[in-house]
Amino acid sequence: MYSVINRVRPAHRALAFALRFNANTEGSSCVVTDGRRLSPGVSADVDPLRATSRRFCSRTALTQGLLFRQLFELESSTYTYLLADTQTKEAVIIDPVLETIDRDLKFIHELGLNLIVAVNTHCHADHITSTGLMKKRLVGLKSAISKCSGASADIHLSEGDKITFGKQYLTVRETPGHTDGCVTLVLGDQSMAFTGDALLIRGCGRTDFQQGCAKTLYQSIHQKIFTLPDECLIYPAHDYLGRTVSTVGEERKFNPRLTKSLEEFVGIMNNLNLPKPKKIDISVPANLVCGVQDI
Repeated sequence: MYSVINRVRPAHRALAFALRFNANTEGSSCVVTDGRRLSPGVSADVDPLRATSRRFCSRTALTQGLLFRQLFELESSTYTYLLADTQTKEAVIIDPVLETIDRDLKFIHELGLNLIVAVNTHCHADHITSTGLMKKRLVGLKSAISKCSGASADIHLSEGDKITFGKQYLTVRETPGHTDGCVTLVLGDQSMAFTGDALLIRGCGRTDFQQGCAKTLYQSIHQKIFTLPDECLIYPAHDYLGRTVSTVGEERKFNPRLTKSLEEFVGIMNNLNLPKPKKIDISVPANLVCGVQDI
């Protein structure tokens, strides 16, 4: 098992971006869990621990000592997540995007964080990760991705591995089906799960390319994600309708695909007829050398 770094304190949340509608979405209304309300946009001169960009959301962390930020990339509707320990300032970033590297590094600098691991939940087909360029700009930063992804990285993750930052840690759960190398990262107290493209809000990742398998995805979600506590917050890699978070209980009850039987689910996934991702031909080759690509 690989151990790295993790600590942080609760942070205010603010929604200050407008999400673009995308034709490939699943689901409907915005999800707000546990009675939490979305806050209006914040100005650029607000304290940096609260807001420094119009395209990020910070939510109150349930875990003591955890700083948490949810950031957004408009073109691919990708969420990037930043977690840090408020005492040691050690931090981890999940699914960073090349186009937003300057924003992310500026934000990390303003908060005085020491970014030690950049992890990708899988080998993305719709955008290029910024991990490789980040490694060139931040001394000591390590890249991480599933060993089943076939991608290069400093750390190859397997089931049960831990990414540790300060007193906090993320545990790896292998959730293949969208791709062979998909993982879900679960916070140590199981209050948060970062599901990548496996489980989306009221939807799931497609299974028609990159080793996709509908049966495998169904089993991964039911066995590795739906076994988490009902109140565990679900943070996916994408959303196209402006939704920022769900819970295990909500998805188990309301997800229109995953409430079906395995046979019905396979039938749905085999007949989506979705268009090919626009950037797949450049994104996948670049992401296969995750953490060391030449930009």
